[in-house]
Amino acid sequence: MLLQMGGVRSALSLLAVRRACCLSRAAHTSPQTHEYKPIKKVMVANRGEIAIRVFRACTELGIRTVAVYSEQDTGQMHRQKADEAYLIGRGLPPVAAYLHIPDIIKVAKENDVDAIHPGYGFLSERSDFAQACMDAGVRFIGPAPEVVRKMGDKVEARAIAIRAGVPVVPGTDAPISCLQEAQEFSNTYGFPIIFKAAYGGGGRGMRVVRGYEELEENYQRAYSEALAAFGNGALFVEKFIEKPRHIEVQILGDKYGNVIHLYERDCSIQRRHQKVVEIAPATQLDPHLRDRLTADSVNLAKLVGYENAGTVEFLVDKHGKHYFIEVNSRLQVEHTVTEEITDVDLVHAQVRICEGRSLPELGLKQDKIRINGYAIQCRVTTEDPARGFQPDTGRLEVGSIYYRIKDTSHTSPQH
Repeated sequence: MLLQMGGVRSALSLLAVRRACCLSRAAHTSPQTHEYKPIKKVMVANRGEIAIRVFRACTELGIRTVAVYSEQDTGQMHRQKADEAYLIGRGLPPVAAYLHIPDIIKVAKENDVDAIHPGYGFLSERSDFAQACMDAGVRFIGPAPEVVRKMGDKVEARAIAIRAGVPVVPGTDAPISCLQEAQEFSNTYGFPIIFKAAYGGGGRGMRVVRGYEELEENYQRAYSEALAAFGNGALFVEKFIEKPRHIEVQILGDKYGNVIHLYERDCSIQRRHQKVVEIAPATQLDPHLRDRLTADSVNLAKLVGYENAGTVEFLVDKHGKHYFIEVNSRLQVEHTVTEEITDVDLVHAQVRICEGRSLPELGLKQDKIRINGYAIQCRVTTEDPARGFQPDTGRLEVGSIYYRIKDTSHTSPQH
């Protein structure tokens, strides 16, 4: 369900990204040159809601769409919404089918696909998938493979943040290799500490430890979770920040070194390290802190040559100090709340950037990005109280509710 404040807008009112087809490339002042290559057909290497979201944007831009589906998803809506649809991962379990890079690339090449959008989850932060697309002559709608690799390695991303002058939580400089290293870290920094998966996110492979008696068990559990989720059990250790706010900044970069931010989202309301409520912009956020968060995000992105959409995530402690967590080098589930408050269609921007358009050509300049109202996204979590609130599945018997409320009293945080 989505509660939005800021006025009723149609889907088309979000399209602040102009096609700019008639703009001259000569107007671009960057010393770099990239040939503009229009995209005529896009495949989404994903399923469900995000596939349909990207298909909608492509249709609005006059681009033909291609879906892929597993044997179990034959009747799913995303297959019906695309102009073309092809089976992948024959004989494989459903998740494995969407992770089968050779099949996805084969379908793309056989059907003249110009570009692949990874959506979120599955292969969206896999640098080997981005590289496979490039090797096959198919554009990847996202950052360059090397940037995806750097941002996907949390230890390397942390080192890059330090080089960019961005504050980080005290933690290990590299993945730990044994329990003894975790013990040594806790002796230096004290408890509580947190184990994190070095090569993945989404709350998996994360364990908070509040005392020596919990150390070994949580180390083993975090390692097992990370190994099962990401195929690599490597962990690093950080000092655990008690009751922080979780603030993330949406960024966009192009092929010419331009990077802008589209302000922040507050994702502090979580369940088992999974975001449940996302609010844009963050409420009661000090304007000076907002400026530091957005400036650090842009500086970090420029340092690595970030291209396309991404999110820089931070923790903010009770004293108002912020600490870098990670960069998600993809579109996020909660991107829609940012679209609502800025009137920028992020998927349109992703496609146009991939084609070779610059941010200024698309009308996306930092001084033109404004906040208008608030948007809130709420996710439904399913758990069984009879089994200790363990995650559960089943039929949703009660319909969702969609609200739109106009707020005429809000003033943009920047005014």
